Amino acid sequence: MIYMDYNATTPIAPEVAAAMQPFITDWFGNPSSTHEHGVKAKTALDAARNQVASLIGAKPGEILFTSGGSEANNTVLKGVAHTHSAKGRHIIISQIEHPAIQKPCEFLERNGYRITRLPVDRDGIVSVRDLEKAFSTDTILVSVMHANNETGSIQPIAEIGALCRQRGILFHTDASQSVGKIPVNVQDMNVDFLTIAGHKLYAPKGIGALYIRDGLIIEPLIHGAGQETGRRAGTENIIFDVALGKACELARGLPDMARIGSLTEKLYAGIRRAFGDRVKINGHPTLRLPNTLFISFFGQTLGELQSALGDTAVSTGSACHSHSAELSPVLQAMGTATNRPFTAIRFSLGRYTTEKEVDTVLERLSSMTQS
Repeated sequence: MIYMDYNATTPIAPEVAAAMQPFITDWFGNPSSTHEHGVKAKTALDAARNQVASLIGAKPGEILFTSGGSEANNTVLKGVAHTHSAKGRHIIISQIEHPAIQKPCEFLERNGYRITRLPVDRDGIVSVRDLEKAFSTDTILVSVMHANNETGSIQPIAEIGALCRQRGILFHTDASQSVGKIPVNVQDMNVDFLTIAGHKLYAPKGIGALYIRDGLIIEPLIHGAGQETGRRAGTENIIFDVALGKACELARGLPDMARIGSLTEKLYAGIRRAFGDRVKINGHPTLRLPNTLFISFFGQTLGELQSALGDTAVSTGSACHSHSAELSPVLQAMGTATNRPFTAIRFSLGRYTTEKEVDTVLERLSSMTQS
C-alpha cells in the first residue's frame, strides 16, 4: 500500500515505539509512588513534558497531557465557558473548525451560550476584519484552528491573538495538524491555549496535550485526584506521555518537512500536467501545510479515481467524516461551486513517503488521461 493519508493519522515512529517499551515491560510504576518504580515513572513524565514544551516554545508547567486533541479542545471550551460565565457567554469560532470544536460549541449553545461562526474566503482563510466586527462586550473566548485538516490552509493566528490580547479575550488554537509540519511557537502566536494531537505527530492514538498559558486557571474537564497539578484527574498514562515527548523531540527543527514539501509540489505539478484545467487545488495556493493537497478532479467520479489509484490510501476529506458523499462542510464554507461535477481527493504526505511512491501515484493518475 502507498500511504498518503498522514493528515488522518500517522504511523508510530520506530524511535517512539522504542521509547515506550521500557514503560510497558519494566518501569510500570505510578508516578505518584515514592519507590523506585514510581520515581522512574515521574522522571520520565517530567522529561516528556519538557520535550513537548520545547517544541512549541512553552514552559513545562504550561503543558497538560490529555487523551488527544478532542479532550484538549473540550477542556478549553467548557472550562473557559464555566470559569468565565459571569463575564460573558459569547464565543467566536470559524465555520471550518474540526467537529471537536463544533460539537462542544453546539453543546454550549444548548446551555445558553452564544456562538459566532466566522466565515472564510475561497481559500479557506478567516478575515481578521470579520473577527473585529464579531467582538462584543460579553466575548470570553475565540477559537480558530491553526491549519485546516482538509485544505491545509493556515490562519493568521498571530494577528488574531494580538487582537484578542488587546481586548482581554482568551484565545485558543487547535494546532493538531500544524505541530510538526510548520513552526509553532506559542509566544509568537499570542495564544492562551493550544491543542496538540499525538497521532498526527507519529505518536499513538489516545495521547495529546494542551498548552495553557502560565497564570490561567480554568475548571477541569475531569475531576478527581490532583494529577497534572489539579488540572486533569486520573493516573498519568506514562507509556503514551513518553511517546508524545519523544515524537515532539523528533519533530524539533522540522527535519523532514523540506523533503516532504518538495514531494508534495512534485505530486501537484504532475497532476496538473496530466489533467490541466480539469483539476483545482482547494485551499490557499501558498499559505497551506507543505504536505497537503486537497484537489478537485472535475468530471471524474470517486469510483474512477479509486480504481486508478489502486492501493493508494487517500482521503475524500477529513477522516473523521469521510464516509459522507456530500460536499464537506469545509468546502461548503469556502463557497465551492457544485454546478460542475467533481470529486475532491486529499493527498497528505509524511515522513515515510518516498519519491518512488509519488512517481507511482502519478503514473496511476496519468493513465486516466491516456485511455
